[in-house]
Amino acid sequence: MKAVEGRSSSGYGKPPWVFRGSAWYQLHLVKAEKARAYIPREFKLVEAFGYTLGGFFLASYEDSPVGVFDELVVIAGLVWNRPTSCAWATRVYVNNDEACCHGRKEVGLPSQMARFSKTITAISRQPRGRKSEFLNRIGIGAKFSGPKDPLNVQVTKIKCVDAEETCNINISLTSPVPSLSFGLRLGPTIRMSLPSFSGATEYNPNLLKYSCKIECRVQALKPLKVSGSFTSTNDEAEQILEDHGSCSLVAEDNKTDAQNFSTSVMLSKPLLALKFSQMKMQVEAPLVLSQCSNSLQTTVSSVP
Repeated sequence: MKAVEGRSSSGYGKPPWVFRGSAWYQLHLVKAEKARAYIPREFKLVEAFGYTLGGFFLASYEDSPVGVFDELVVIAGLVWNRPTSCAWATRVYVNNDEACCHGRKEVGLPSQMARFSKTITAISRQPRGRKSEFLNRIGIGAKFSGPKDPLNVQVTKIKCVDAEETCNINISLTSPVPSLSFGLRLGPTIRMSLPSFSGATEYNPNLLKYSCKIECRVQALKPLKVSGSFTSTNDEAEQILEDHGSCSLVAEDNKTDAQNFSTSVMLSKPLLALKFSQMKMQVEAPLVLSQCSNSLQTTVSSVP
């Protein structure tokens, strides 16, 4: 089937949709056998040695078609779209009703409403190691005006407000105190395209593909610390701890497998964290690759 451009929602206006702000993109190792259960069977998972590349995208938009809002995108893994690969999101949390509705109906994202709260605490700075010195030299590390300058620890708490979901995730970011950040090196300006697949949800069962074009200043950071709550049995929580190491979690009952998987992605082993500053993100209208009647259980033969 020939790809057909999706319709745009009136609240967002005509595509492309432009978002400006800052974001953190953190890559994680995710067990392929776990990720495969949450990716449509039409797609082949990109994996090596039993793992795929997932993670999360935490954004704070200062300007968008619907104004200021925050977004957390949990990425289950990468799937093949020759000659490159595309990300597959397993959960998206936003604190804007219009953004949630648009993501669900027009972009085919598994969007949920959530509360984002941010607190900042100042701490003493630790001596820099060889790794941070190297990143500074190549222009993508954080540079401070002095070895005794304090740091901020910003904790972003995300709590889902959907009655059928229970999401409690804390993300800690260490950064320079704003008043002293004049010495911060923002890193080089880059332009890149992040193609993604979406759809196969109750709100948009079609399989879609869309592109995000990003222009920003990029900087490598120490991986953000993540803690969260699992709504699973004690045995399942213990198994997750065994799989992902010493993470902070709480076991609860009556939680969906998909939500537990999204939380486990956040708690999995981080590989790299990138900060996008002065970011401009342009999202193109999604293309309908194949029309479906169901979600992950549908078999479609027209996807390339």
